Amino acid sequence: MKKGFTLIELLVVIAILAVLATAVVLAINPARF
Repeated sequence: MKKGFTLIELLVVIAILAVLATAVVLAINPARF
């Protein structure tokens, strides 16, 4: 395995962070959606 992130791994990390961020926003302010 080479060091660093591949484009696929980077996209996966971004997707996970986006889901977590959405979950946090929904938990804090559910009425927004």
